[in-house]
Amino acid sequence: MARYDRAITVFSPDGHLFQVEYALEAVRKGNAAVGVRGTDIVVLGVEKKSAAKLQDSRTVRKIVNLDDHIALACAGLKADARVLINRARVECQSHRLTVEDPVTVEYITRYIAGLQQKYTQSGGVRPFGLSTLIVGFDPYTAAPSLYQTDPSGTFSAWKANATGRNSNSIREFLEKNYKETSGQETVKLAIRALLEVVESGGKNIEVAVMTKEHGLRQLEEAEIDAIVAEIEAEKAAAEAAKKAPPKET
Repeated sequence: MARYDRAITVFSPDGHLFQVEYALEAVRKGNAAVGVRGTDIVVLGVEKKSAAKLQDSRTVRKIVNLDDHIALACAGLKADARVLINRARVECQSHRLTVEDPVTVEYITRYIAGLQQKYTQSGGVRPFGLSTLIVGFDPYTAAPSLYQTDPSGTFSAWKANATGRNSNSIREFLEKNYKETSGQETVKLAIRALLEVVESGGKNIEVAVMTKEHGLRQLEEAEIDAIVAEIEAEKAAAEAAKKAPPKET
């Protein structure tokens, strides 16, 4: 009896690589992550689990810099993420040393996707149980970019996207509500999308904002709470407007 689910490099009779599908399942069980691209800003938001009472929460970051102008958020196995992030950071610095120019967002996305694909066809290794959202500003065009990769090595560019737990619900919300915005409106859209699946509001959300001038900045919890309160106030006002009796003509 052939054990297609045990062998990484062997296709099943119906054309599946089960190890890749298991990796995708690890992504689906990971914390939700969302990326939104604006005209002058890119926003990453992730669902975070509450830290243990004695744990230093600063050591549990799910949004990281790859270079001064590129950042990454991920869903899936965090140990796999650490290895992939370190490899990507080395590639960014190697590119600067060799070419004397920073990498483009598409270049480092291709590198990460290529690395993920390599681990789906090599013996003695397993696929990365990880999907990534990569954002940044291209050094030549100064345009904001958002890319997504998955364990199979596929990558694509997006205006807004989500991965991880309940990513389909977040993506549906983004498809209905996405408009090309700038500044604070883009941040608000990313947080609204996360609030579709995250309970307890701002304390379970981590948000980072990247601009061309200032690079990546993690929002403080108080800033996130203020935006969440603003969103809830807008929702309450919209509900009240629906329930209000129609005006007489």
